[in-house]
Formats: sequence, structure tokens, C-alpha cells
Amino acid sequence: MRYKKIIILISLMFFILFKEAYAKNIFYNKEDQHDNKLIKHLTKIQKINIKQKIINSRLFLIQIEKIKKFSPALYLKNQLIYTKISHWLKYNANIHELNKFGVHLFPMKGIDNYRHIKITGYYTPIVQARKIRTGNFKYPIYSMPDMHKKYHILPKRKDIYNGALDNKYILAYSNSLINNFIMEIQGSAFIDYGNNKQLIFFSYAGKNGWPYKAIGKILINQGEISQKNMSMQAIKLWCKKHSEKEMKNLFEKNESFVFFKETNQQEAYGASAVPLVSKASIAVDKSIIKSGSVILLKIPILNKHGVFINEYEIRLVIALDVGGAIKNQHFDIYEGVGAKAAKSAGFYNHYGYAWILNN
Repeated sequence: MRYKKIIILISLMFFILFKEAYAKNIFYNKEDQHDNKLIKHLTKIQKINIKQKIINSRLFLIQIEKIKKFSPALYLKNQLIYTKISHWLKYNANIHELNKFGVHLFPMKGIDNYRHIKITGYYTPIVQARKIRTGNFKYPIYSMPDMHKKYHILPKRKDIYNGALDNKYILAYSNSLINNFIMEIQGSAFIDYGNNKQLIFFSYAGKNGWPYKAIGKILINQGEISQKNMSMQAIKLWCKKHSEKEMKNLFEKNESFVFFKETNQQEAYGASAVPLVSKASIAVDKSIIKSGSVILLKIPILNKHGVFINEYEIRLVIALDVGGAIKNQHFDIYEGVGAKAAKSAGFYNHYGYAWILNN
């Protein structure tokens, strides 16, 4: 009888331990499966070979304040690391002494396992437009068609250009086909209706469901622009030298089409519903990098012609946006609003280095 009780007691203990272990495992799977995927993209911690100082401390701290104001939930998730980094910037800012503030650097493997991270730039364009089609303002900017709820896949770009949406869902008309296309690539824009009216922010609303093809790659493959000289400026120059029909033929090779929605926002927002601070926020692959994550970037410095001058700068950035073309170890740096930001963003297609900052 005594042995029976002992066996029952032991069985009960195993049951409790198994239950706790199972519960922990379920919790781990739910909460940390994202971290598991990130770990695969990290490499062994090596000596940090950084001599430069961080150049955007003020902008980084402004970005944290915007997260705190506009997305309290996201701020709370990352409050500990934000607080530690803020204290470090205030009292020290020596990258080699980050660990004294409880912050650790985890280098990313890079796309080639030699820690090279693809770095590109994006911006918010200002697009001239009118509510009613008039004169040169004849290129429609569309809202998301409600038919997508039924059909899931909407007309491809060529069909939309040929009137497949029957002039429905039009938000405005711009005076430039290439500007509309760039607006799609950037994912949003400020619309200028003229007469000194306040700019209206058009945010991303969705896409038609067809695959995205980069027209830059198409032009390179056709021998129109060399890979060395490829940039948004080079694409714009190509468009200036070709007819509207030739432009459409090129754009139609990218069957993907982006739709927008008019908002009351006075700043450019990312996918995390937080206003973006130029040079302190980035778009990432959200399957690898969590929204709100802090990243230290070693970025190539370019001259006024977009040529790498064999020097780097160091920035702290926060992952607050996503992009259809941003996959794996590829970071897209937000450069700001308007023409100056466009020039800076258009030149960036280089490789740098990245470290994830964590507790």
C-alpha cells in the first residue's frame, strides 16, 4: 500500500513538472518564435570595430518621443531598451561602453555571411495634383477598390492603365505618370492641390495582388542603364528621354499596383502608426525584425553624385516601417520629405553593417 502511494506521488510530481514545462514551451513558442528567426540572422559577437561617433543622437531621441506619444503600446514593449540607450547617449555615447548601461550589440550575418547588409533609402514625395481632371492633370491616383473583398486579386497594372476600373475609385489626378509610379514605390505621398493649400497625406491602402518587379532591374537587363549607374535619378532621366507609351510599356512589366487613402495626418507615418523621423527610422522585413527594434547602422557615405567615398557614418535607427521589396537582411532608411530627400534616397543602393541592440 505504501509503495502504491509513493508511485502515485511520483506520478503526480511528474505530471505537474510536465504540465509546467509544456506551458512554458507553449508560451515560448508564442512569444519567442520571432526571436528564434532573428537569431538565425545573427553572427558570433566580435570585437566592435567602430571609431566614429553616432551622428544622429538628437533625431533618434525625437523618434523615441514620437513612439511614446503616438504608439504607447509599442513604447511600453521597448521601454527598457529605449531608456537604457537614452541614458547612454546622455552620459557617455561611447559605443564600446554600451554594455555598462546594460545594452548588448548583436551583429547581423549579412546577405553573404560576411556581415554585408543591403542599404537603400526611401522618402515621401510631394505630388502635384487636382481633384478634377484638367489640362496636364490627367493621371489618376486610385483608392482601394471594394471589389478586392470579393475577388482578392484586382486588375493588373496594364489593365488599370487601360481603364479597367472605369474611372471609379479616383482620389485625384496628378500631372506626371512617373511621379505616380514613384509614389507607389515609396508607399505614400503628400499631395499638393495648389493655391497654397495645406498638403494632404495619402497613405498606403493596399495593392492589387500581382507580383512586384523592379523596373530598375528590367532597365539593367535591357542594357538601358548600367548596374553601376542605376538610381532613381537615372530612371527619371530615362523617362524624360522616352515617350509616354514607352514609359507605360516599361511600367506595365511591373504588374503590381498600389492604392492609397486620403488622411488628415500632417506627418509621414510608417506601418507602425508612428510619424517617421528622417534618418532615424527604417523599413525592415517584419518577419525577422520586430517593430520598435533598435539597430546600430554603419552606413556608407556618398558624395553628391551618389558615389561611395570609402568612409562610413554611424546612426541609431528604429524599425517602424515595412516595404514590399524589403526582404531578409535589407534595410530601407527613411530620408524625409520632398526633393532633397528624394535625391538622397535615390542614390542609396549600397552595403553597410548592422547590430541589433538588446538588453
